[in-house]
Amino acid sequence: MFTGLVEETGKLENKIKTGDGFQLVISASKVLDDLEIGSSMSVNGCCLTAIKKKGNTFSVDVMEETLKKTNLGKLSVGEKINLERPLKADARLGGHFVLGHIDTTGIVSEIKELSSSHFIKITFPEEFKKYLIYVGSISIDGVSMTIAELGDNWFGVGVIPHTWDVTVFSSYKVGNNVNLEFDVLGKYVERIMEGKQEGMSISES
Repeated sequence: MFTGLVEETGKLENKIKTGDGFQLVISASKVLDDLEIGSSMSVNGCCLTAIKKKGNTFSVDVMEETLKKTNLGKLSVGEKINLERPLKADARLGGHFVLGHIDTTGIVSEIKELSSSHFIKITFPEEFKKYLIYVGSISIDGVSMTIAELGDNWFGVGVIPHTWDVTVFSSYKVGNNVNLEFDVLGKYVERIMEGKQEGMSISES
């Protein structure tokens, strides 16, 4: 489990084809301090397992199913990547609960530079709108953000200068794919309501 507070941006040093997947070799500094083989790491919001560690790099395997749901297969060598280690039990929760299980990808449709911040508009498959609410939480490439505007198949977020500078947001261009994970609390509410409706249908019959 993660918080959506990116610790640093790493760089994709190599992308090695492995069957239907890839092995990504990522350089970093801060997140390597206590990284062990088998440890989890949020890579652009996707929870992956470190399988190698050498010098200032670590490697993760990305399977075919993960490639279908995320933007990891579209990354090019040299690109920046958001990195976060798992949440410690005694740590403060500054963002929101992020599981590292990407739901879908969105597309950056607009980037506006404002007087003291940036505004990013992202389109997404309309079927996921049920998980979004105004001023609710969402993880974008592993970054915990608050929804500032919401349409049928798009939402917008305001990005403060600090977040812009320490995440991959500053490298975004219109048309980029981004990983989206919707708030897990909304998913639990949906499942509870489905259970109640199923119970009502059984009792009525």
